[in-house]
Amino acid sequence: MDTLNRRKALQFVAAAAVVAATRPTRALAQAPAFPKGAVIRTLFRDYAPEELAGGATLFHEHLSLGTDFNERFRAASAAVLAANGAAATERPLAPPPPLPGPDPMRDVKLMAEELRSAQRDGVACLVDAGLEGAGVDLAFIRQAAKLAGLPVVKGAGFYAQPFYPQAIARASEEQLAAMLIRQADEYPAGAFGEIGSWDEISAVERKVFRAVGRAHQATNLPVFTHTGVPGKSAIEQLDILEDAGVDPKRVAIGHLGNLTDPAVYVHKQLCRRGAYVGFDRQGGGNDAPVVPLVMALIEAGLADHVLISGDASRGYGRAVTNFLPKLKAAGASDAILHKIMVDNPRRFLAFVPKRPRRDA
Repeated sequence: MDTLNRRKALQFVAAAAVVAATRPTRALAQAPAFPKGAVIRTLFRDYAPEELAGGATLFHEHLSLGTDFNERFRAASAAVLAANGAAATERPLAPPPPLPGPDPMRDVKLMAEELRSAQRDGVACLVDAGLEGAGVDLAFIRQAAKLAGLPVVKGAGFYAQPFYPQAIARASEEQLAAMLIRQADEYPAGAFGEIGSWDEISAVERKVFRAVGRAHQATNLPVFTHTGVPGKSAIEQLDILEDAGVDPKRVAIGHLGNLTDPAVYVHKQLCRRGAYVGFDRQGGGNDAPVVPLVMALIEAGLADHVLISGDASRGYGRAVTNFLPKLKAAGASDAILHKIMVDNPRRFLAFVPKRPRRDA
């Protein structure tokens, strides 16, 4: 089969999986219940969680990052690998080459079309995870979301130490919490995230995590995180947040597709404590080792705790169109896929606000 025909065949299979996984059917389990007064807070309005039941919600994507983000990311990754004793040949020396064609992050009309394309792929809502210090342009994100008509949840917070604004190191936890609450009010934000570490948690990153815990208590916003490779910080991240007063049920620990333990020991610990585990770089070349991890959690009865996204800068529907068919081929049922892509992210994002919404 030639490449073009194979691509068309895969697209057909993917489209069938999307319909099955994102559209309610009689065979699906009962719809999830949400607390009275719970909302999913997007940039332009608060939605009742039930309003977003018609498609997938992607909990970790990117609509805007600085032009130097990839270079800084690769430099930080190389430094971590060097500190862990990796040979120079194992370290990333340069950012990956840009994808061909115009960059949607530099053209709001192209970005709006990317979001419309995601809607056509079965996406009902997505979360932008870009934060201050990473070159994020909030006005750009708002304009693209408005042009596309796609509900976009904006994350608030500070990413990881290589990307912190200079003031973070000097600020106290109380000052950081106040900064986070101000961000959440002004955006307005529907989550804190992605809050990160790289990969051994530094002292200043721990301070930020504790401040996020304080800000969560003041706002009730959910929290999602960035773990480095191979995800050693996952349990400590949840420990810090829980010690700061965050219910694990309000936390998603991210990038756990990087932690390719066949026994999914860490993943299971996080789930059994109540947290969500994020497989959020899916739909591309990293899918093969992640499928068995997701299936192991499904088989362990922990599908309620699984979140899937693409961590993408374009092609936002690919977690749905590319990754779901692979799970279905591995044995995941339509009901389970619907739970993972439609129900779980709405349960994660839905919160009862402690502060009134403040729109610009």
